[in-house]
Amino acid sequence: VALWGDSAGGGLAAGATLAARDRGVALPGALVLLSPWADVTETGDSYATLRDVEKAYRYDDLLAPAAAAYAPPDEQKHPYVSPVYGDFAGGFPPTLIQGGTREIFLSGFVRLYQAIEAGGGSAKLDLYEAMPHLFQARIPSAPEGRRALERAVRFVETHAGG
Repeated sequence: VALWGDSAGGGLAAGATLAARDRGVALPGALVLLSPWADVTETGDSYATLRDVEKAYRYDDLLAPAAAAYAPPDEQKHPYVSPVYGDFAGGFPPTLIQGGTREIFLSGFVRLYQAIEAGGGSAKLDLYEAMPHLFQARIPSAPEGRRALERAVRFVETHAGG
């Protein structure tokens, strides 16, 4: 079994996996996170550096209200809400994190990858030059979209038994 999530669903998948692990629930064989929103706070430089590239995802306009609906401000750095703050030393499934270099969540991808690796987990960060948020679903016929989805399928086959 693999758990697959994109955007906010990618953050939810990672947070739910941390919660399952902490409760002693069996974990999926692999996680595939496409453009995950892994930190619902406005932390990470890509919120500033890519602000004018991904205008639809500006923090103040769209993301702050979504984050407030998801969790109160004092809980937004909880690892189940923002998995970049998680402790991955207790075990975590092999994880594929995919995204584009033009995504406002780019810093979150990198930080989540680093947190998993620092905790002794296995993670692969698979980035695509100049691709926007959720390019895998928005432009699946583009060479990058096809390649990303093919890699995700192979990752699941390798780590979760196909």
